[in-house]
Amino acid sequence: MTFLLLLLAAYLIGSVPFAIVSSRLFGLADPRQYGSGNPGATNVLRSGNKMAALLTLAGDCAKGWFAVWLAGRLGFTPTEAALAGLAAFLGHIFTVFLRFNGGKGVATALGVLAGINGWIALSALGVWLAVAFATRYSSAAAVCAAVAAPVAGLLVLGNDPVVVVLGLIAVLLLWRHAANIRRLLDGSESRIGGRKT
Repeated sequence: MTFLLLLLAAYLIGSVPFAIVSSRLFGLADPRQYGSGNPGATNVLRSGNKMAALLTLAGDCAKGWFAVWLAGRLGFTPTEAALAGLAAFLGHIFTVFLRFNGGKGVATALGVLAGINGWIALSALGVWLAVAFATRYSSAAAVCAAVAAPVAGLLVLGNDPVVVVLGLIAVLLLWRHAANIRRLLDGSESRIGGRKT
């Protein structure tokens, strides 16, 4: 019962839609109404307000990290803490506050990785930055980082149940980016820094 309460709390933490919160703080339009329609940092950046995008990124990342950190502080095992991170990640992509239609989950996933192991998070972030710099496609960077995370987990943690959680997050990230992958293949995907339409 205690573990189920932890998962519920983590889900609610992950459900906080920082893209909406930061957009309202800066007097911006709802990010679901322009660009990709995704309530996430990349789409908020399309508003032209970098501070709002940065706040969204920081908030989305922090809630993933906080769920894992909180579980550890409460005495749960590393596997249970990783599952709390997964619950926060699910809260972001299926947020109860936006009728279960949330963001893609990249920043929150990074926060979860940071809570689990800093080296895994740095590996995924390095892949994201390298691909984003080379292509200026946030979605391509996210897909590559998603694949890299469980691989880094295997290298750092070995045969550990936490790696299974990393694999689940990676699969969900790829699923959330299915439309982006199709647009990348047909050349219609928008690049980082493109303005809202």
